[in-house]
Amino acid sequence: MSDRRSFIRQSAALLGAFALHQNIAQAFPDVKPSTIRLNPATDDDDFWRQIRLAYAASPNIINLNNGGVSPSPRATMDAVDYYNRMSCEAPSYYMWRILDQDREPLRENLAMLAGASPEEIAINRNATEALNTIIFGLNLKAGDEVVLSKYDYPNMINAWKQREKRDGIKLVWVDPELPSTDEDYLTKVYKEKFSPKTKIVHITHIINWNGQILPARRIADEAHKQGIEVLLDAAHSFAVLDYKIPDLGCDYWGTSLHKFLCGPLGSGMMWVKKEKIAGILPLLSSPDPSSADIRKFENLGTRSFPIEMGIGYSLDLHNLIGSKRKQERLHFLKNYWMSRVEDVPGIKFYTSPNPKWSCAIGNFGFEGKKPGEIAEKLFNQYKIHTVSIEWEKISGVRVTPNVYTTTDELDKLVKAVRGMGV
Repeated sequence: MSDRRSFIRQSAALLGAFALHQNIAQAFPDVKPSTIRLNPATDDDDFWRQIRLAYAASPNIINLNNGGVSPSPRATMDAVDYYNRMSCEAPSYYMWRILDQDREPLRENLAMLAGASPEEIAINRNATEALNTIIFGLNLKAGDEVVLSKYDYPNMINAWKQREKRDGIKLVWVDPELPSTDEDYLTKVYKEKFSPKTKIVHITHIINWNGQILPARRIADEAHKQGIEVLLDAAHSFAVLDYKIPDLGCDYWGTSLHKFLCGPLGSGMMWVKKEKIAGILPLLSSPDPSSADIRKFENLGTRSFPIEMGIGYSLDLHNLIGSKRKQERLHFLKNYWMSRVEDVPGIKFYTSPNPKWSCAIGNFGFEGKKPGEIAEKLFNQYKIHTVSIEWEKISGVRVTPNVYTTTDELDKLVKAVRGMGV
């Protein structure tokens, strides 16, 4: 255990080393670093370059697909490696008698960021597991209606389709025109699908295909007026937008922690409003499936304790940056490249530049060019990694920077895109 404490101290020191402590202390000897608030768009480039040092970011490949999965900070990777080696020395002892005891402090820390009670937070592997647990655990019967969007994530759409096939529920589809900056319209397309048979509405907070932010709270309020429950997919909004879960007015919520929180690969979180927990059957077996204890959703058997322990180190880095500053930086990075290519002939954007309606994710395309061709050229000629999107009426390339992305890297993207104009 002395080795473990030593590792934790070393990791904490590593997190602090890149965090402006030395530079800020030299520049402002009488000011505490935590009190300094810089403009993320202009005068703190040195801060973000030091944040980059927290990651093992490749100097050869420009990774602009952080919307799929983000890399973990070095401290997180070191923690996972350390705890994995510890576990393998005597697995049943270290996993079940030592590391298993640390889940409760982690739960409390995640709940603090989420603005929720620890008794409403379950730790799992990703947004799919979190949201599928709710989808398959809801007490729905034949004829009950569920409102969802054609732009929801495929794993959730397929889960609802399985319930349709198995239980005879009815899926009612929303098909919005995107991107949109019209809050009344975005609320209306959901509200007009509600009926006396609607039991739940599924809302994707930030649509992964193009970064569209939906007015989740307003849609939720309209649903609750009619006694309809709300399930919210927050895979692309948690640790991106500065909010607390209760702000959204939902009943159920799920996210992946390996996206913008930069947790270990294969980490996620689920939130269920306290009074709703007993009514959801767990996806996997539980001694008491009707329990009101959120931990009934964590009966996974043998799991990766090292991955769970690593989440806390990513959480430390996020808190060091601050939610508001991080959101501002991610929006700045998205608009940085979009604004520099908006005059390129033939370019089309599937993402609004308005910070109310988008943040990190941007999507662009060219008339007459397939997204796959554009993404392939970006990588083969410029070593810029993006992802092509062809989903419903969106046909473009998704570009997603993260906090370790530099403006120098985005300048290379801009140069590449400008060279593709028709």
